[in-house]
Amino acid sequence: MPGLLRARLTDAVRLGTVTTFHLRHGAEVADALRVGRPVVALESTIVSHGLPQPDNLRVAREIEQTVRDAGAVPATIGMVAGQLVVGLDDAELTRLATVDDVAKLSVRDLAVAAATGADGATTVAATSAVAAAAGIRVFATGGLGGVHREAAQSFDESADLTTLARTPIAVVCAGVKSILDSGATLERLETLGVGVVGYRTRRFPGFYLTDGGFDLDWSVDSPEQVAGALAAQEQHGLHSGGLVVANPLPTDEQLDPALHDRTLAEGLALLRREGITGKAVTPFLLAHFHSATEGASLAVNIRIILRNADLAARIAVASAARQA
Repeated sequence: MPGLLRARLTDAVRLGTVTTFHLRHGAEVADALRVGRPVVALESTIVSHGLPQPDNLRVAREIEQTVRDAGAVPATIGMVAGQLVVGLDDAELTRLATVDDVAKLSVRDLAVAAATGADGATTVAATSAVAAAAGIRVFATGGLGGVHREAAQSFDESADLTTLARTPIAVVCAGVKSILDSGATLERLETLGVGVVGYRTRRFPGFYLTDGGFDLDWSVDSPEQVAGALAAQEQHGLHSGGLVVANPLPTDEQLDPALHDRTLAEGLALLRREGITGKAVTPFLLAHFHSATEGASLAVNIRIILRNADLAARIAVASAARQA
């Protein structure tokens, strides 16, 4: 299975119409998929756009090691010279972490980026679509994209939401990024038919904050229960959409709520003053948080993704055990 592979994005992951992409699998991921070992998809946007250098490369390696330590194979997804790679090797990971012109790729950007030979980091939306096309059912990220604040005027909503509505994948996250509108995002996920479960909680987490302020209808207590939900999706023919597994930080590991609220208010004011819109909003606000909190938010962000990578790996292991 090594080398250049053709992978069809099925109707469940349709990009306008059924589309074919060339996916190159890393050797470790190709072997794991061939024999049915558990695999966890990881995004590359956090490497290229979500964390500052040089922390980004170090953390990317730690995330992959966390997945391995929990018994699964990491598959960091990105684009190198126009080629989508499922399971970047260390040299490719280093390239996306250190060069300056890495594009931020959502689903709509994949075809043009491939045609122009771009280096690109995949968002939650693009990573979900590519992972599902490769046959990977579990994905770990930090925070989900969602409905932006004041979206009633800007119509700014992440493609993560609509992609998850048609992509059979479980996304382990700490809720939506707290710079977004959590309540509106939960409403959109309900409308789109995307399942949301809290991991050992009935409250939707707020990324940097343990509690994002909203109740959840469902909670699960173990990786095995999540694996059971994924199996039930398949058994009942409900496998066209995703499942959000919301994994909150412990309260003693969250960002200080008062510091969070003050920093967010300052960042939103800066956004308006500088006229920043679209896909530049999230990286701008995350960079503001890292700067204004003197690294405290960065430490929290790293704890989030490492915890989510560990849980995602244990879910993937449980799912593989059910299929053995």
